[in-house]
Amino acid sequence: MKIKPAEILIKDYTYELLAEKIAQFPLKERDSSKLLIYDQGRISQDVFRNIADIVPKNSLLIFNDTKVINARLKFQNTAGKDIEIFALEPAENTELITALGAKGSARWICLVGNLKAWKSGKLSSIKTHNDKECRLEAEIQSRETDTFVIKLSWNSTELTFAEILDIFGQIPLPPYMKRDATTDDKRTYQTVYSETEGSVAAPTAGLHFTGGVLDSLKRNNIKTGFVTLHVGAGTFKPVKTESISEHDMHSESIYIELSLLEEIAASIGTNRIIAVGTTSMRTIESVYWLGVQIIQNRNIGSELNISQWEPYENEPEDPREAFAAVISYMKHKKLSYLYGKTNIIIVPGYDFKVFSGIITNFHQPSSTLLLLIAAFIGNDWKRLYEYALNNDFRFLSYGDSSLLFRNT
Repeated sequence: MKIKPAEILIKDYTYELLAEKIAQFPLKERDSSKLLIYDQGRISQDVFRNIADIVPKNSLLIFNDTKVINARLKFQNTAGKDIEIFALEPAENTELITALGAKGSARWICLVGNLKAWKSGKLSSIKTHNDKECRLEAEIQSRETDTFVIKLSWNSTELTFAEILDIFGQIPLPPYMKRDATTDDKRTYQTVYSETEGSVAAPTAGLHFTGGVLDSLKRNNIKTGFVTLHVGAGTFKPVKTESISEHDMHSESIYIELSLLEEIAASIGTNRIIAVGTTSMRTIESVYWLGVQIIQNRNIGSELNISQWEPYENEPEDPREAFAAVISYMKHKKLSYLYGKTNIIIVPGYDFKVFSGIITNFHQPSSTLLLLIAAFIGNDWKRLYEYALNNDFRFLSYGDSSLLFRNT
């Protein structure tokens, strides 16, 4: 049966989240967070560091190894008024790794805080780096609905934009953390396995993992694989429309290695593939729909590009055949990894093709992330969230974790 997004009303996917339930700081030990377990309709709880004893042996866990960049840049105008520039993504259609490697200047799509204080002209900020004066300037080049294309220029032309962000920027904590970022956040708001720079928000399901937990997974014959999805600020964008059909889903860049896709293809149907976070889940489900495009001889262009409503406008294919088609395509193109962008939105009624479980935090009311969880476990999401609220679980990015298995 075809899903009709117009019939999915966001008012059915909300709950009361009091401010005191939102974790403002992480726990001292990452793996000491609570773990809610949902399995065959039963809810229980444990401590996250024991997760290797709960995940079925021979499972394959898919992680997102993206690394958060210092995307918040602070400036002052000539009157001393603070202005914040939040760098979201490159203005040009280039891979993030290329954009972050730019020297001398870069053009990015940005949000601007306290815009009224920026009347005209350039903003500038000066820092000392390696005993030399480093100057960063910002200039608005164009405006879209709620974002700006801003040219950022710096005098230390030997430095890349990634290095400039490290010098001038701050970790972009989510808006529901009512505080400034601290030095500790540079470490705690990254996963211990973060590697590829590009996100403006952490894949928070992974924040609970430690080296010890990863070692315990190995000892229990639980395999791990890594994809990259660079999380955009749109992940915090609330659904403000009455129906989900009117909500515009944000686009995010993804990278997946061929070797991992081959491992996933070999594991499909085992009920042993578990996503670490909604970003990992959306990445792999997007690859499935790329395979559908290939099988159905639709124009896929030179890269992966999955639109928001792709799963709801096209007929599905067998998951094994879909992944085989992607693998064949990559080998034909001599690609060791797949790069592209996805806008996929997963809503209740979606038929998951790959995953039997997900490790995830507790999400905001009326969010696309909560819709994904409702799609994965059905209406029991209400019972699960009620349990978490009544049992002192901590919510959102620095909050506690859950391990959810699909009902079979």
